[in-house]
Amino acid sequence: MTLQNNLCHTTTLPTAAGIVSTMPLTLHNTLGGKTVPFIPLRDGEVSFYTCGPTVYDYAHIGNFRSFLVGDLLRRWLESSLCECVGPWQSTCESQPTGTFGYRVTHVMNITDVGHMTDDAAADGGGVDKMEQARKRLLEDKKSGHIPEDATGASGQSLDPSDPHDIAVFYTRAFLEDAARLGLKVVIEAENDPSLMPRASESVRDMLHLILQLLDTGNAYIAQDGTCYFDTQSFPEYGALSGNTLDALRTGAGERISDEHQRAKRHPADFLLWKPDLAHLMRWNPRSIMADDAQSFERLDRFPLREGYPGWHIECSAMALRRLGAKIDLHSGGEDNIFPHHECELAQSRCANGTEQLATYWIHGRFLRVEGQKMSKSKGNFFTARQLFDKGFEPSTVRLELIKTHYRSNANFTEQGLTDAAKQIERWRTFLQNADTSTTPGSHNTAVADRFAAAMNADLNIAEALGVINRWVRETSSPTQADAQLLRDFDAVLGVIENNFCASDETSPGRSEEDKHIDDLVRRRTEARAARNWAEADLLRDELAALEIEVTDTPDGATWKRRAAL
Repeated sequence: MTLQNNLCHTTTLPTAAGIVSTMPLTLHNTLGGKTVPFIPLRDGEVSFYTCGPTVYDYAHIGNFRSFLVGDLLRRWLESSLCECVGPWQSTCESQPTGTFGYRVTHVMNITDVGHMTDDAAADGGGVDKMEQARKRLLEDKKSGHIPEDATGASGQSLDPSDPHDIAVFYTRAFLEDAARLGLKVVIEAENDPSLMPRASESVRDMLHLILQLLDTGNAYIAQDGTCYFDTQSFPEYGALSGNTLDALRTGAGERISDEHQRAKRHPADFLLWKPDLAHLMRWNPRSIMADDAQSFERLDRFPLREGYPGWHIECSAMALRRLGAKIDLHSGGEDNIFPHHECELAQSRCANGTEQLATYWIHGRFLRVEGQKMSKSKGNFFTARQLFDKGFEPSTVRLELIKTHYRSNANFTEQGLTDAAKQIERWRTFLQNADTSTTPGSHNTAVADRFAAAMNADLNIAEALGVINRWVRETSSPTQADAQLLRDFDAVLGVIENNFCASDETSPGRSEEDKHIDDLVRRRTEARAARNWAEADLLRDELAALEIEVTDTPDGATWKRRAAL
């Protein structure tokens, strides 16, 4: 029975909340190119791996769109509105009582080992990304753009010439931005670091996989000492991306250098380990494996020299460590399909001896800004923290990034941000009115079911948002039950009650400018309390010149920037 037709039939299963589900979750699987029912490997549990950032710069909104696709899927799987199915459905056995909300183990890696600027090539050509980051950080530190109290890997003052300090600096920045955007895996990893493994801490695991591939004949060491995966040893190479070995041989001249071409058995063979004493971050395999007799014996037969791992082997090692050899879901951006995920799939299957790495491969499409490809030269390139600094609330940015279906190219616009902010404000007003209602009300099964049907249809977020907006618009007197239902929806969206306050002095990653504005607002408040209106007016004008809007509330003054791209 194939994956496409292995659901026997669908029964009506009630929940405690009164929801009636008639359709399980379906997802578009890149592996096979079809939309198919989602059936996990284990009842009620989902294993999920998302390709995370390479931390040599601040993450931009295109990066975050990809990460948020994974977060949205994870949130829906965990939702009390998402009906669970299990392996029993593929065998037509009697179905258990309906349950809702999977237990999801979601892992996202941090690639903090310097890679090459041309990672799209099988050999990772170009220059060391960490070398680029080193130059950038040195310049930023000289110009005062790096906080004076910034620290590195050792907890001492940040050293921009140390690749480990560079990785720590940008990792912290990513985690701060990701937490503000509500990525659950980042928030959970504060208590369980294994959910966000670092590549630099996983080199031993990578070497184990490489030695296993050498042992099974799926890898070889070329004359220059570089270790490659032998794509001809894996007949199914290309199944994910549609690339064939013949096509890759034809296009080899555009993908790799002549020097590397001569060293390899086939143009598509990809890097597993490269000896390179010039690379900023490198390891000696014999030192790492010194306490492992079996691996040390293998190194006698397969002499890997001091160097660094290939990009693809990192994810194979980190997914295996926390989730095992077979997982349910693997997500990333469209640009990850080839070569990264194709190579990861091949080496994982060969090293682990499994029929598949992930049952479902989910890929989000690209992000455009105001209809154009994002580019620094065009002035439409934005990191997440740049948008926060421009006055856009993280929840607004999150909604703008998730509101378009993940398999469509998204167009990120200033008008879209404005509309998203208004939409969130309407939902918050609705929630406040529902919370203060004296009417208990009853669960709105029809609305909940329509929302669930939209999300179950390959995460049709646009339709799901339409369900919420129609319901809010048509409900003039929301009840307490409506408040709970909106919170159920927001557990999936993560925007209504994920309100990062720009004027919160305890928030992470605050700039010197933020602290200066905090001081101006504090002095204005003190001047008003002392009835020193002239001083208060001067401070108000100074804040207005900085495009800061101050709101006086019974709990004190708050501020925000006038949001504009």
